[in-house]
Amino acid sequence: MTLRGIFRSRFVVVPVVLAVFILIWNIYVSLHAHGLLVGRVVDRAGHPIAGATVILFTHDFVTQVEKARTETNVSGTFRFTQNDSHLVQLQALDGPESSPRVTIRLWFRAQDRVLGVPLVVAPQG
Repeated sequence: MTLRGIFRSRFVVVPVVLAVFILIWNIYVSLHAHGLLVGRVVDRAGHPIAGATVILFTHDFVTQVEKARTETNVSGTFRFTQNDSHLVQLQALDGPESSPRVTIRLWFRAQDRVLGVPLVVAPQG
């Protein structure tokens, strides 16, 4: 078998493709693993809610435990930094009203994520 044939062999091509994929994945993870979670809180009409409390829950073996709280700014945006979990829940509170808990599954620990859908605060009951 020639040298060219060896490099076209599945015994060489498959490990090389896997190694390239793993290298690209590790570069992606290193560039996107800051533990940043960003989102918005709105009312049922879609208007931003300033000063709403957003709670971050993390998975603790069997249950979800509160890890951090933050408040929304005037545009209804909230931000959590240094999240080191890959499975979290978020809930927004505004006085007696709240949003349902939203479960967010991340591909890897501390993945940066901007939520595409806002948390909607409404009367519960």
